[in-house]
Amino acid sequence: MTREVVVTGMGMTTPLGGDVASTWSALLAGTSGISTITEEWVLEQPCHIAGFMAVDPTEVLDRVETRRMDRSQQAALVAAREAWADAGAPEMDLDRLGTVIATGIGGVTSLLNAHDTLRERGASRISPHLVTMIMPNGPAAIVGLELGARAGVHTPVSACASGAEAISYAARMIQEGRADVVVAGGTEAVICDLTMAGFAAMRALSTRNDDPQTASRPYDVDRDGFVMGEGAGVVVLESREHAKARGATIHGVYGGAGLTSDGHHIAQPDPEGRGASRAILAAISDAGLTPADIVHINAHATSTPQGDIAEFVAIRAALGSDADSTVVTGTKSMTGHLLGGAGAIESIFTILTIRDRVVPPTANLTNMDPAIDLDVATSPRPLPAGDIAALNNSFGFGGHDVALVFRSN
Repeated sequence: MTREVVVTGMGMTTPLGGDVASTWSALLAGTSGISTITEEWVLEQPCHIAGFMAVDPTEVLDRVETRRMDRSQQAALVAAREAWADAGAPEMDLDRLGTVIATGIGGVTSLLNAHDTLRERGASRISPHLVTMIMPNGPAAIVGLELGARAGVHTPVSACASGAEAISYAARMIQEGRADVVVAGGTEAVICDLTMAGFAAMRALSTRNDDPQTASRPYDVDRDGFVMGEGAGVVVLESREHAKARGATIHGVYGGAGLTSDGHHIAQPDPEGRGASRAILAAISDAGLTPADIVHINAHATSTPQGDIAEFVAIRAALGSDADSTVVTGTKSMTGHLLGGAGAIESIFTILTIRDRVVPPTANLTNMDPAIDLDVATSPRPLPAGDIAALNNSFGFGGHDVALVFRSN
């Protein structure tokens, strides 16, 4: 597995913007994409806030497309089209093109809406597209069909680590020679009464309803839970030789991945951070680097009391004293938590951070938790010139731990 994997395309739709440029600009400005939910069902819930996509997919896709797809599929297609265009829409052997698009939950809103239709209007009114709208591999299939990909269409489902795992799987396809180009990422759109009630019952969501834009506050001593977000992030990964042969622009280099599991609890992280620290070290080793080479970490940093501490412990265990010179940021403070899409959009943030040599801030951090000893950026922070590497952490319910390393080109 000696083929080097590079990033030649990026696309996203998030609570901060409908594409990469607008999202990145808002992120660097410290803008929040969190707002109050206006649907009546929220009045019966403890959490009234979420991060909806800034540009609704129905404003970008045509009516025929939207009625055949779940919202998570719509978001994935929007992001994939941008990423493919950014990569130059390469003409290539489609037998050498693959897609890996992940989701944590899938088409649950379509399922719930169809259930209401069944009960209120009968079976004859169910859409013939329902099954393909709710299946977890739907986003990957939609993107694969859009591009005509024939090297494989895959869907990792590992909760909030799904998007990062998809990118690692895509890179492995290229390294193993199964494909030359793979379109990869993650998507999620599950802001609805049932999922919000479920997360609230776990006491996982912030209830800072009176001030939505400051509710997500990683590392702050007053953090009280995460804020649900929606959207998608997609990258085009390519072997360097294939990218070079067609004169593609290279945004960054995929370094390596570490995938482990906690073996601790279905929903709570290991307080010792053992699985997460092993994933971090495995990713750094896979990239052929040492902890001292990591200058930046885009942390999972969900703003939950236990999760932020466990990740800090893992980072310290993996990097040791090298963590003192590593700048950390928690971008969920602005986007909210996109669940299965989080690892994908945050991988793009990590690539952009390396490319543009600037670390985005962690918003709403006004009172640092004294138990967390990390250098957390609260305003944009420059990075040094030369060859640099950064880490993106993604952890999920079920004890999934995924760390990805990206390098400058």
